[in-house]
Amino acid sequence: MTSIHTVLETLRTDPDFSRNVMHHRTIEEKPASYSEFPNVLHRSIRKALATKGIEQLYSHQREAFDATYNGQSITAVTPTASGKSLCYHLPVLQSILEDSSSRAIYLFPTKALAQDQLADLHGFIEASEETILSYTYDGDTAPGLRTKVRKSGHIVLTNPDMLHSGILPHHTKWVSLFENLKYIVVDELHTYKGVFGSHVAHVLRRLKRICNYYGSDPVFICTSATIANPAELAKSLTNTEMRLISNNGAPAGRKHFIFYNPPIIHPTFGVRRSAALEVRDLASLLYREGVQTIVFAKSRVRVEMLVTYMKELTKKKLFDETVMGYRGGYLPSERRKIEKGLREGNIKTVVSTNALELGIDIGQLQACIMTGYPGNIASALQQAGRAGRRQDEALIIYVAQSTALDQYIIEHPDYLLGQAPEEARIHPDNMFILMDHLKCASFELPFTMDEAYGEFEVQQLLAFLESEGVLIQTSEKWHWMTDQFPANNISLRSAAQENVVIIDRTTPKETTVIGEMDRFSALTLLHEEAIYIHQGTQYQVEELDWEEKKAYVTEVDVDYFTDANLAVEVKVMNEDESTQFEQHTTAYGDLAVLAMTTIFKKIRFGTHDNIGSGPISLPAVELHTTGTWYAFDVPEGWSEAKLTDAMTGTAYAIQSFIPLFVRCDRSDIHVMPQVKAVHTKKPTFFIYDSYPGGIGLSEKIYKRWYELLEQAAEHIESCLCDHGCPVCIGAQESEISVKNDVISLLYAVTGGERRVL
Repeated sequence: MTSIHTVLETLRTDPDFSRNVMHHRTIEEKPASYSEFPNVLHRSIRKALATKGIEQLYSHQREAFDATYNGQSITAVTPTASGKSLCYHLPVLQSILEDSSSRAIYLFPTKALAQDQLADLHGFIEASEETILSYTYDGDTAPGLRTKVRKSGHIVLTNPDMLHSGILPHHTKWVSLFENLKYIVVDELHTYKGVFGSHVAHVLRRLKRICNYYGSDPVFICTSATIANPAELAKSLTNTEMRLISNNGAPAGRKHFIFYNPPIIHPTFGVRRSAALEVRDLASLLYREGVQTIVFAKSRVRVEMLVTYMKELTKKKLFDETVMGYRGGYLPSERRKIEKGLREGNIKTVVSTNALELGIDIGQLQACIMTGYPGNIASALQQAGRAGRRQDEALIIYVAQSTALDQYIIEHPDYLLGQAPEEARIHPDNMFILMDHLKCASFELPFTMDEAYGEFEVQQLLAFLESEGVLIQTSEKWHWMTDQFPANNISLRSAAQENVVIIDRTTPKETTVIGEMDRFSALTLLHEEAIYIHQGTQYQVEELDWEEKKAYVTEVDVDYFTDANLAVEVKVMNEDESTQFEQHTTAYGDLAVLAMTTIFKKIRFGTHDNIGSGPISLPAVELHTTGTWYAFDVPEGWSEAKLTDAMTGTAYAIQSFIPLFVRCDRSDIHVMPQVKAVHTKKPTFFIYDSYPGGIGLSEKIYKRWYELLEQAAEHIESCLCDHGCPVCIGAQESEISVKNDVISLLYAVTGGERRVL
């Protein structure tokens, strides 16, 4: 196996590689910090640890055990491969060995991760030579096994969706679990953000309410990758006081970060060589050098494309499995086989979506290649953490794509390496989400007249549900009174109930529901002929039945995505806050957004060329949400046409950079420029949350408008293109330079001084 040092020397002497390296950073190794086993630790647990060669705990593992053993809820935040699972396995197993009636729930964001952790847990229990029953409980659990899980499972591994609809509504079947529940483990805490996290916060409040009914008061153990506000997120998610454990005691080897920018092949329009082709060449080089490598790509299609490229290296070898892909859609047995091959070193290169970003055990590889920025610092660090055995060197190569955010990061490596990761935010007080779960909680247990629901006083809301005919009030309680089963109609992935169901009819005899989407997003993503991407697989929308809320899709393999033009009217319903400056005004409040799609464009992957278009005929949809706006005076001497073009380019840049300031996907938030807004009577940029009721994203921007606009100005000004391109203000279809007008406008509205180009 070639050393990383040797590979680095090979790369340094390659002029084709070196000329595209923008930065090379080295993070030095870190020794381990150990603690002795706690005196109370059961001898069977010590025996199991010994079989793994563990004679001491890392300091954070010991701190987690001591806190949870003494009844404190904790949030443990340490990097990938730092032994986080022992932070919850040890106290849970200790509790069961001290009292066989003790129970625990392990909550994982995906079924695959729960299955992986079950295998790890079974191995540990087997090594302890004790009888401790642990099971996964999800949609794949056999009916014959479900009764056994409910009655005698010491540890139940599940996911939020199953807890929401399959366990809590049927709590009377789970009496032995809820009466004796000592621990609730929430793994991969950082994945619970935005709408999904806000829903899960309510699922956990309902869980605590049922535990209280059965007389238990469980301790929460949360584990997370590095984020800026782990204790705050854990407290918001669980409505429980948390002790933060963030002093990582695990060792780390030296890591080399290389920031690589593909060469420009079209200077006028700023188009670079495909990042996928660059990744193919780099991964092939590492494969030939014998370096075990993980390549991260953003979609299933990109994964399969790279695997196809890489298989060219082994096509003359029969039954060669040294290059493999890994993504959603593979059978569980196939995924287990790949994970085993990685741990044992038989697989030399694996190309994966972010499915391997989470804590699935694949050992530690030598190198990691990232195809573009994964969307946030936390994910990037998770991916980078997959490389580097604890005492060995590791190589991480970040290959930038031709997008504004990727190009910003390639020019500013300290953004990725030199600052804290993003905050993860949830908003349990979103009224749409709160009301949905209040219905579920009412179904599970009647509300008393003075009962609080988590931190919420809900008497007025319960009275509203009574007026809607959902609840009936007796002298002492509100009771559920319809024959509906509310949890079945509530998706944890959306803020509104009126969702469009997405049905795959690639195989006509086996139509399958593959997802759902709120109606507002469906306007731009599920119109007929749209390319809908589900877990990386491309589908074309063949038919959208708007009345029945059903979209019928067929799997395709095309080299473009679709982008719909949305004609939007924004009406300010309520102004909650505002700040007046000399040349502009910022504000935040409630918005009504009336949206109608008009046409869609087909945009080629990589180059962002417009390769076709078509009309859309759908009714207008109204969205009530929260937003912020920035109103300014018209710069002196500017025509309406010039201002319109400049504001459009500015809006593109702003939208690209919002993920720098708020942890979200680009589609979670919208930017709307208006040359003369009704509310302000001035040119105004509106930024609003894409979800009914809002989830707090635009509220964070309200305080940071100046930083956002300044960031956009600096990036556009430094872009190497002549007239504007996908890296800065969007693809330009003419050689009229809007770019200079965008820069001038940004400096004018922020009061900055325009530098000479």
